[in-house]
Amino acid sequence: MAQDVPEIMRAMVIDAPGGPDALRPADVPVPLRVMSEALVRIEAAAVNPIDAKTRAGGGVSAAIQRYPAILGHDFSGVVVETPYAEHPLQPGDEVYGMATVPRVSGSYAEYAAIPTLNLARKPAALSHIEAAGVPLAALTAWGAVVDVAKVHEGQRILIHAGAGGVGHFAVQLAAYFGGYVITTASERNADWLRSLGAAEVIDYRATRFEDAVDGVDVVIDLIGNVKDDTGTRSLSVLRRDGLIVNVPSSSWPTMGPEAEAAGVRSTGFKLAADGSTLATIARLIDSGDLSVRIDEVFPLEKLPDAHRKIEDGHTAGKIAIAIAP
Repeated sequence: MAQDVPEIMRAMVIDAPGGPDALRPADVPVPLRVMSEALVRIEAAAVNPIDAKTRAGGGVSAAIQRYPAILGHDFSGVVVETPYAEHPLQPGDEVYGMATVPRVSGSYAEYAAIPTLNLARKPAALSHIEAAGVPLAALTAWGAVVDVAKVHEGQRILIHAGAGGVGHFAVQLAAYFGGYVITTASERNADWLRSLGAAEVIDYRATRFEDAVDGVDVVIDLIGNVKDDTGTRSLSVLRRDGLIVNVPSSSWPTMGPEAEAAGVRSTGFKLAADGSTLATIARLIDSGDLSVRIDEVFPLEKLPDAHRKIEDGHTAGKIAIAIAP
């Protein structure tokens, strides 16, 4: 059960960690599908902060076993090979999901071999470009807001960096499950974030958030202490025994003892590439209860520029990569 697949594909690779220009175009073999994997022809990918960190030598770069390496987690595409004839996913099906980089080659390429547990049918309401911007960010937001914080009716929740890739999903999910959502963002994104469900938007450039809010039940910290000690400052706005969920890796090494001293609970978070949750997210998108914003689209060959943009840190929504010609 397969469509015609070439032996060689276009990809962007790195030969060693480095700056954005370490990414270079290459012709490489199409990955071999094994076991329960599906081979997916990638129509579009997306860029996440973890991709840039890994390219630069941080992130998950320590687990890269060989170079040249293909990075990239998010994708949307079309199944071309399936594990067996009666598999629920068939050649021609449109899917979206995540590659488990660096265990396997990533989505900055024309094809990827993906465990079927990492896949779900693409939301019908979205183009491939739009769908590619969903998986990693939406799964991270779901994990932090729904699985860990268990946000529910009446809770007050503060979400830092609400206009970012993860943030704009977190705002929507927290509002969908009944939370009173407060978020930090620039003033230019305030109206958009209110349209997504934020009850209050604090312009971080004009107001110290701890001067504008207190007594919140949950903080979703998408910044940490890498900028203006955002994590540490967040402890003072939580109610006694409130919860802070810190997402960016290595962004706040002293969170645990600081939170304990402040009388609040704290945890980090690592997402799982879960196709079943992606299927739920797709249903929310198709029903109009969840949306994705694409800030800018780059062709595959301009991937270094996309990495520069995400490292600049002022993206509203997601950066997508057009793979298909």
